[in-house]
Amino acid sequence: MLAQDPDSYGSLGIAISEAVEDAAKDERAKYSLGSVLNHVLLHQTIVGLETKKQLEIAGESPDILIGCVGGGSNFAGFFFPFVPEKLKGKEIEFIAVEPTACPTFTKGKYLYDYGDTVGLTPLLKMFTLGHNFVPAPIHAGGLRYHGDAPLLSLLAHHKVMSAVAYHQNPVFESALIFAQSEGIIPAPETAHAIKCVIDEAIKAREENEEKCIVFNFSGHGYFDLSAYEKFLAKELEDYEYPQEEIEEAIKELPQV
Repeated sequence: MLAQDPDSYGSLGIAISEAVEDAAKDERAKYSLGSVLNHVLLHQTIVGLETKKQLEIAGESPDILIGCVGGGSNFAGFFFPFVPEKLKGKEIEFIAVEPTACPTFTKGKYLYDYGDTVGLTPLLKMFTLGHNFVPAPIHAGGLRYHGDAPLLSLLAHHKVMSAVAYHQNPVFESALIFAQSEGIIPAPETAHAIKCVIDEAIKAREENEEKCIVFNFSGHGYFDLSAYEKFLAKELEDYEYPQEEIEEAIKELPQV
């Protein structure tokens, strides 16, 4: 990879390839992907089940559930327990939030692709930007993955959930609002969800509607303070992944 591009910032897909290769060299080693695969999503539903219980105790019924998405385990684990209610007719929205620099749901294609760059994993049907995708060096590192989990992608394909994408500067603006009002510095990944929450709250206010908006606060940003420093210094650049690069990457996918 570095031979082809000495200035490459790398990707999660490359990291997965390296991990699989390393595990394959040791007969004692086993490797399990920490996101993307369906069993991981189902394990994470403990988060959504607890959310349901908390809402029941509070006497609330959610109108909108929001979460940031990289590979999908964070968001899927949060909203999957609510899916049966929607399928039975309940009016409830599920919104995945991603960066414009890695727009898997908002610009990607629903096709079979590898979970890693080299092609060592089984083929997964998912929304993908192509396994050779190398993202721009945005600060939401956990959202820079080329595809989304198969179960999550299936729900997106059938319009059970929707997705939005944001540039990182307005995301950090929302993160500051949250930090100033709640006293917690959110991770850049989490801040994507917060941006969407603020937008949906403003929309509800403008339409004079009362909405119960719930989001998954997936992590603090105390290890990302350098990103906040760059934002406050106005050094962050917004980047939108070009559609033409997606189209070129899709041409290299296996024909299934």
